[in-house]
This record gives sequence, C-alpha cells and structure tokens, in this order.
Amino acid sequence: MSEAALKAAPGVPDANRWKALIFIALAQLMVVLDSTIVNIALPSAQQDLGISDGNRQWVVTAYALAFGGLLLFGGRIADLWGRKRTFVVGLIGFALASALGGAATNEAMMFGARALQGAFGALLAPAALSLLAVTFTDAKERAKAFGIYGAIAGGGAAVGLILGGFLTEYLDWRWTFFVNIPFAVVAAAGAWFVINEPAGSRNRSTLDIPGVILSTLGLVALVYGFTRAESEGWSEATTVGMFVAAAVLLVTFVFVESRVKAPLLPLRVVADRTRGGIYLSLGLAIIGMFGLFLFLTYYLQIVKGYSPVKTGFAFLPMVAGMITGSTQIGTRLMTRVRPRFLMGPGFLVAAVGMLLLTQLEIDTSYAAVLLPGMLLLGLGMGTAFMPAMSMATQGVRPQDAGVASAMVNTSQQVGGAIGTALLNTIAASATTSYITDHIGGATSRTQQQLVQLQGQVQGYTSAIWFAVGILVAAGVIALTLVNAGRPGATAPAASGDGEGAEDELPIPVIAH
Repeated sequence: MSEAALKAAPGVPDANRWKALIFIALAQLMVVLDSTIVNIALPSAQQDLGISDGNRQWVVTAYALAFGGLLLFGGRIADLWGRKRTFVVGLIGFALASALGGAATNEAMMFGARALQGAFGALLAPAALSLLAVTFTDAKERAKAFGIYGAIAGGGAAVGLILGGFLTEYLDWRWTFFVNIPFAVVAAAGAWFVINEPAGSRNRSTLDIPGVILSTLGLVALVYGFTRAESEGWSEATTVGMFVAAAVLLVTFVFVESRVKAPLLPLRVVADRTRGGIYLSLGLAIIGMFGLFLFLTYYLQIVKGYSPVKTGFAFLPMVAGMITGSTQIGTRLMTRVRPRFLMGPGFLVAAVGMLLLTQLEIDTSYAAVLLPGMLLLGLGMGTAFMPAMSMATQGVRPQDAGVASAMVNTSQQVGGAIGTALLNTIAASATTSYITDHIGGATSRTQQQLVQLQGQVQGYTSAIWFAVGILVAAGVIALTLVNAGRPGATAPAASGDGEGAEDELPIPVIAH
C-alpha cells in the first residue's frame, strides 16, 4: 500500500505525531515561561525604562488583557483558518512582539509589545491544545501526549522563575524577552514541516462578529476588574463598573450564542457536564496556585533573603512533583480509572501540600515545611491537570476543537487574574491588621522591623488558608461533575443538552 493510501486509510494515525508533539510542547513551554519570567525582570526593566510605580502593573496587565480577552476569538480563528497555520502565525507574531519588548526604549513601547505578545499568545495557545486534541485519538497515546503537555503547562511557570533569575542576574532583563525568539523560530519551523492537520476538521461557518465583540469586551472587563481590584480596592468605582460591565456583556454573549446560527462558542461545548466541571475546577485550582507562586516568591526573597536564582531553584520540588504526577501517575492511570478519580484526589493532595504551607513562620525550615509542601502541591496538581487537559477536548466535534481548547486557557487566565487579586487583598488585609495590633509593643527599630516581617508572613498564611479551601472545592467539583467514563473503555457520557451523540463524531484521518 502506498504512503498516500496508508494516510487515507481510516483509523491510521499520523506517522509524525510524536515529532509534532515536540514542537507543540516547545511552543507551550515558551508561553508558560513568559508568564513568570517577565515578573522576575520587572524591577530591572522598570528602572531602565523609567516606568513609574503606578504604571508598572501594565507590563503584566497589558499582556493579561490581550491574552484573556482574545482567547475565544483565537480559538475560533484556529477552527476557521486551520490550526497549523494559526499556530505558526501565532509563533512568528509572538517572536516579533518579544523582540520589540526586548528592544523597548520607553514604557509605551514596552506596554505595546506586551499587548502584542498577549494577542499572538491568544492565537497560539488554543491552536496548540486543539492540534493535540485532533492528532492523538488513541486513548493510551492521548494520555501520554497530554501527560507531557500537562507537565509543561504546570511546571513551566516555575522553570520560568529559574530562567528569569539567571537572565536578569547574569545577563540583562532584555534577555527575558529575547529568549522567546529561538523557541518560537524552532517551533514554527518544525511545525510547518512536521504537523499534518486532519482533513475536514475546519469549521468554515461565517464568523460570529457580535459574539467576538461581546466575548472580547466581556473578558477584558472581567480581567481588568480583578487586576484593578488588586491595586485600587474592590469598592473603587471603576472596579465595580468593570465587574458590572463584564456581567452584562457576558450574559448578553450567552444569549446571543443561543440564538445565532454559527456561534463563536457553541453552548454544547460548555453545557456538557464533564467539560463544564473541568473548566470550573481548573479555574478554581489556578486561583490557588497563582496566589501561592506570588506569596512564596515574596516570602523567599523578602523574608528569607534568597536571591532570584536561589528562589527559582527553591521551586524545583514543585516542578518535580508536577512532572511526576502528570507523566507517571496521570498518564499510567488515565486509561484505567475514570478521570474524576484522578482529578478529585489530585486537587485534594495539592490542598494537603498547601495546608503544610500555612505553617510558615519567619524561621521556618525549607526542608521541613516548604519542600514537602511544594512536592505534594506539584504532585497533586500534575495528577489532576493531565486528565483535565485531555478530557476538556475529548469527544468534542473536530470543528469545535479550537474553541474548546480556548475555554481551557480562558478558565486558567481568568482564574489567574482572580487568584492574584483576591488572595493579594486577603494577604494585605491580614498584614495590616497584624501590624496595627502588634506595632505598639515594638520599642526599637529592630523590633518594629520584626513585626513588619511577621505581619507579612501572617498575610501570606491567611491567604494560603483560603487557597486550601479553594483547592478542596475544586476537588469536590471534579468528583461531583466530571462523570465521563474511562477513556478507551466506554463512550463518554452524553452531554446534558441532548447533543451528546453529535459530540462524539469520529476524528477525521490525517491528510497532508
């Protein structure tokens, strides 16, 4: 049988699928690294470019608004235009935006570069995940592929802290942007020559313009509301206005999507009980995890006096735990047990790790508390992330794979914005309360500094207690709502909207 005939034969997987995984994973690593690597470089970049304290948040916010606001649109573009083409364009655009950021000479140039990074990231991220979804259809192979992808998605942020510390400390903050360029060039070149997208998987329906406008404005308002709440307070007029606008826009978006012929986000994608449970539990888990990254970074550098590089290395147990949980536990058990029996216990193990970290004090031993806490947290998150990433796109129509993947990224992005704002507010309030209650008894400057540090630690632990509760809630939701069967054994449960059978259309065979 000829090679062309072999590729056309039903059920024959793409011979290049494992090579494709390398370049998809490389692109995912670049995007995840960028989310933390820039934070390490921010103080140096702020000083060099003369960015004021009031404006420095826009280095992070400009990226978050563009990325979070355009994700659904990016996912739909991938379905319409082709995932491979969208993936490559996203990589090239991200590289150019990174070059612009590294060459920035003023704050406007920096903010513009970050917004462009976010926009191209919104094309790249859903295209990458949906390419995996339509390329790996065998249950065991899918488990292995998503195990690798999940490990990178979870552990890449911590690796970014190490790389960011090295680049900032030994080279220059600009290299935290320039480092993206070789990642993007290699991934784009490899993807162009290696990835073969399944024939007939595009969604060629007309673009839902009202849906694009409503979803983009609604998500931007939501993310900006949480970002502003962190700096200006929850009751500030503009913050409240953003939340009200987000609610109105997103409710209107849902109404419009239920009426139009070719919706941006077909409601069957989120109405499915399993997928809805995954989006919700994943978003909650990210809330807790993002807050923890922030507090542990501050704790290690400000309270313990670690350098940026040493701080990055201190996160390695979490990375090791995530890789082990995702590639060893999740991958090996994915085809043997139901997804909820990985996700639920995974989130609960992570909550136990988080619980250990509520015991932080100024003189806490790294080996006795931080190391086992981060190891358990990583192990639990890695075990839960792997089936979550896989099942979020399992059984969805090939034509909806891009937008289903975008919903995974949207839940993570919104969860990150909520986590940073909510837990920061809780920590700041607890710190202020502690210092107010104890500063009166401090008679010397040394004692006052000690009270300040104790107040900061009190704030961190108070917020981490909330994160424990959030992770427990994520575990309960996963155990309750995620009712899909064991992959490769029985057909997944039908969606609650009566379209379950349609959602299980076979994935088309690979074709050049």
